[in-house]
Amino acid sequence: MTTTNATNNKPFVIEKWQVYEAYKAVKSNGGAAGVDGQTIEQFEADLKGNLYKIWNRMSSGSYFPPPVLAVPIPKKSGGQRILGVPTVSDRIAQMVVKQLIEPELDQVFLSDSYGYRPGKSALDAVGITRKRCWQYDWVLEFDIKGLFDNIPHDLLLKAVQKHVVCKWALLYIERWLTAPMEQDGTIIERNRGTPQGGVVSPVLANLFLHYAFDLWMKRTHPDLPWCRYADDGLVHCRTEKEAEALKAELQARLTECRLEMHPTKTRIVYCKDGRRGGTYPNVKFDFLGYEFRARAVRGTRSGRLLCGFTPAVSPSALKMMRATIRDLGIRRRTQTSLVDIARQVNPLLRGWIGYYGRYTPSALYPMLRYVNQTLLAWAMRKYKRFKAHKIRASQFLQRLVRDQRSLFVHWQIGMQGTFA
Repeated sequence: MTTTNATNNKPFVIEKWQVYEAYKAVKSNGGAAGVDGQTIEQFEADLKGNLYKIWNRMSSGSYFPPPVLAVPIPKKSGGQRILGVPTVSDRIAQMVVKQLIEPELDQVFLSDSYGYRPGKSALDAVGITRKRCWQYDWVLEFDIKGLFDNIPHDLLLKAVQKHVVCKWALLYIERWLTAPMEQDGTIIERNRGTPQGGVVSPVLANLFLHYAFDLWMKRTHPDLPWCRYADDGLVHCRTEKEAEALKAELQARLTECRLEMHPTKTRIVYCKDGRRGGTYPNVKFDFLGYEFRARAVRGTRSGRLLCGFTPAVSPSALKMMRATIRDLGIRRRTQTSLVDIARQVNPLLRGWIGYYGRYTPSALYPMLRYVNQTLLAWAMRKYKRFKAHKIRASQFLQRLVRDQRSLFVHWQIGMQGTFA
């Protein structure tokens, strides 16, 4: 890949179809404009010319990434995190490199690394964690503080150079790592981290943690199962003492790698259920939008209700979903038809039910009930005959559920909730 292209007299051989495939992937992912303000639609106004510029500069070695736009994003736990948004052109250039290096790097990663990997998902991580919580009494739940902002470049580049042999890919990875960030018109130089929001950042972060955590666990604690999704991870332990010792060791390991364990998001949890009756302060934890705790479950063999340690949608995820529905302002949109409301709401519901409905789907009922209550309030405002007649409006919607079940996703699958 690094020999001279005689036909085009370029030092690096990058095929034009690689740039086009990268553009298609970036387009499908969507995303906001970067520092130049150019949207994907504006980029496409001169698609051929813009793609040619990317190919020409990357092939000649003269491509230098523009600054990354710093966008503050509210965190669920309060405060803000900075999302780095590259320009559309830079996202395409990064995608060219990502699509080149990802297949080879993915073969290096261990099976219990789930984040940002083809063929693996967050639900896979939730499922294996569910199984292991039945087998092990204790969990060390850990979070790496500001992973994407703090990865040391020198250590990361050692890992990259070990696995990436393509010279132009190495060149551009180094340039992306040191590309400045622009925040409120101010240029901020960077000497560590890889911007969260960069196309190539997730695979680089996974590579760093492959050495910082995954291989370290395999080498030092081969008997303890673990699961990692980006910077969120779990290790299953047999005793509280074992979990405490591992926590101290992991903190030392992360310090060695110039990272920091998050002080409040790292906890030792007792998987309390019907078989494990000890009394401890932490008996539940959140992982990837699911809350793991003791719940009533039906035994697969006996059919009886048992107390099991199992996942269901977390309260914070339910709160986020309700807020999303509320922010649509459906109750006040009396000029909008129910069909149009369904067209807007259904993609959200389909995604939520598909993800959070995998385990303990009944825990989604409060959210679905809120959707129906929102529709009830909309009907009472839209139709004069239902004003101050909640029961009539509810009966009207119940008839719609019966006669037009396909209108809303949750009606289709029998998760209607209630309108009262």
